[in-house]
Amino acid sequence: MRVETCHFCSRPAFPGKGITFVRNDARQFRFCRSKCHKNFKMKRQPRKLKWTKSHRAAKGKEMIVDSSLVLSQFAKKRNVPVKYDRNVVAATIQAMQRVEEIRQKRERVFTKRRLAGKLARDRQREADRKVVAEGEHLIRKELREREEGRPMVAEQSKAANRVHGEDRLEKQQKKKSRLLVDGGVQEEMDID
Repeated sequence: MRVETCHFCSRPAFPGKGITFVRNDARQFRFCRSKCHKNFKMKRQPRKLKWTKSHRAAKGKEMIVDSSLVLSQFAKKRNVPVKYDRNVVAATIQAMQRVEEIRQKRERVFTKRRLAGKLARDRQREADRKVVAEGEHLIRKELREREEGRPMVAEQSKAANRVHGEDRLEKQQKKKSRLLVDGGVQEEMDID
């Protein structure tokens, strides 16, 4: 039983499943499901679709088999029969075990490196939540003052330093500016 890989997403395409598309130049394309076949007909690039193996490999999210391991040599189809030799078989089995050992070690390192970034992000989020929890009373106080329409501390200090003649000017400016939800101020155009 030959299990082929999907031409589009690189998943295994088992015998009797999926679609085989034969182009006019007699080149065969094997697809695991109609989703891959339709995307191929729409001329989409597998590297740009997040659910394909090629995209995951390009973004560093998939363990890529190194050419240094040459795993494909063991799975190669050989047309020339080789005479049985006990020493060759023993050496081949030993090499296969060594290759598997190296592959598992590299997978562990790869997984550890991928999870290290996630753990760092989680630690940063926890630190941010802690800072927000510690200063929550300040945020609530500011929101309460804004809802009540009272001027905040920074605006009160401006009012104390105000000169009598600037009162009218600031009132006109207040009409032209609008307080935003996030605490910023948006200036509006004055239309005559």
